[in-house]
Amino acid sequence: MPFSAQPPASGEGYALCASLDNARHLSSLLRAVHFQDHATCLATASGLRVTVEDAKCIQANAFIQAEIFQEFSVQEESVMFRISLSVLLDCLTIFGTSSLPGTSTALRMCYRGYGYPLMLFLEEGGVVTVCKINTQEPDELLDFDFCSTKVVNKIILQSEGLREAFAELDMTSEVLQITMSPDKPYFRLSTFGNAGSAHLDYPRDSDLMEAFHCNQTQTNRYKISLLKPSTKALALSCKVSIRTDAQGFLSLQYMIRNEDGQICFVEYYCCPDENITEAEL
Repeated sequence: MPFSAQPPASGEGYALCASLDNARHLSSLLRAVHFQDHATCLATASGLRVTVEDAKCIQANAFIQAEIFQEFSVQEESVMFRISLSVLLDCLTIFGTSSLPGTSTALRMCYRGYGYPLMLFLEEGGVVTVCKINTQEPDELLDFDFCSTKVVNKIILQSEGLREAFAELDMTSEVLQITMSPDKPYFRLSTFGNAGSAHLDYPRDSDLMEAFHCNQTQTNRYKISLLKPSTKALALSCKVSIRTDAQGFLSLQYMIRNEDGQICFVEYYCCPDENITEAEL
């Protein structure tokens, strides 16, 4: 990296060292999960996962694979810490959110281990800024136990289809009802707002539908207040995978392609709304 004030080499006692030629790749992904102030970071040999949770009902994960970084070195099996996501984003955009054409902010990130701050070395146009961000003991994260073998229904949709749905449906509704079925209506989104109920159906052969794997009819409701943070990731994404398990837990996995064509993922897990009865459905 073209740092005039060279940061420490990865072998100098650091549990984690990572470098990016363009810090905007990281900051845009982190913004997609920034609906709470603090996040838990987990670094392994495969990359960096940043997790944000709220009210034990929703969890968001941003995955940045090791291959995205120009350098990614983890000296332990895993490195985990809690950090202020707001402060981290402020530091990553310290040179501004929009660089001049042909320029970018280079980033080197170093973490010595438990109790130490996360150090950021940012360089743009020959100017180097060093930030130290205090880290904290990580909280125990929710385990939604959402593995592929437990998935009942799965749909992959072009993101523009879901963006249109959120624009058309009545967001004064407290809940979004999702129906996934091997038969009609196949995939239906419903709201129940001030103007009455609204439904949006997607046939399984829709041009927006990339994959359709539904094994049984499921209708579940989710609080719109919990789903709204995921629209940040939706806005950046090109495809979205919508999955449910037998308990109605929802997984929204957004595929995001950065300006260099590299693929990253942001995933949201959401609990179904328990304040409804079968009769209401």
